[in-house]
Amino acid sequence: MSEAKPLVELCKGVNGLDKIVLREVRGSSAEVYLYGGHVTSWKNDLGEELLFLSSKAIFKPPKAIRGGIPICFPQFSNHGNLEKHGFARNRLWSIDPDPPPFPTAALDKAFVDLILRPSEEDNKTWPNSHEFRLRVTLGPGGDLMLTSRIRNTNTDGKAFSFTFAYHTYFSVSDISEVRIEGLETLDYLDNLHEKERFTEQGDAITFESEVDKVYLSTPNKIAILDHEKKRTFVLRKEGLPDAVVWNPWDKKAKAIADLGDDDYKHMLCVEAAAIEKPITLKPGEEWKGRLELSAVPSSYCSGQLDPQRVLHG
Repeated sequence: MSEAKPLVELCKGVNGLDKIVLREVRGSSAEVYLYGGHVTSWKNDLGEELLFLSSKAIFKPPKAIRGGIPICFPQFSNHGNLEKHGFARNRLWSIDPDPPPFPTAALDKAFVDLILRPSEEDNKTWPNSHEFRLRVTLGPGGDLMLTSRIRNTNTDGKAFSFTFAYHTYFSVSDISEVRIEGLETLDYLDNLHEKERFTEQGDAITFESEVDKVYLSTPNKIAILDHEKKRTFVLRKEGLPDAVVWNPWDKKAKAIADLGDDDYKHMLCVEAAAIEKPITLKPGEEWKGRLELSAVPSSYCSGQLDPQRVLHG
């Protein structure tokens, strides 16, 4: 009999970059690169990849990895004067050997704790002393959980503010066959129209062209229904009131160097975020933002989830 692989394993990934592999006894797995604190893979117990990773992803610092779950901190996109999406996604994180207790700790869960502290370079562009702790957990049923804790460690009495997103790329069969439920009738900022505010009109969100929207005051549960794969992704979130929905479609996909021309057909970004109202921390204060992802089989009746137990159950 071969020895069982460990639940948590540190090994080398693409281009020799360090990564942590989390495994669950039933066969699901996740991979986290120390570069960016970046989850690049999440597979179910059948070995099916649930996250999208670009066919042209560049695993070479300082370029951020295209796909998986990049972390946008301390700035989302160009909502501020820092580099786009901030610096957390292209810094080297370290494994935290002695993390503070997290409520999600359990014997039957594989997890890793990472920590990011600012470099001298970061302090020049964003002079705020802080500590960012990230726990990535793979639950017994294959659910993936990311818990971020950000603490203001300034000693000069100065508060700071930031915006944040888990920039999750989901793997989908065909973007034209996918719908999102849970964001109907909500207000959103349209990044394709200079962040102008609109109200969502559709029963559910479907895709036939480029989309780049920040939905405001969103529910804590959102569902992505993939008709072809008969799979529903469920996002549960805490401390993250907004949700970004993005797909670059054909023209923009061709203009993105580290994205394959047809990759847009098989990806959808739905991001748990805090953007409209930046989070402000006084010295000693800590913010916590949590994302839980699960993938469940789903059946359909006239294109609807039948019944809507995923969102309301």
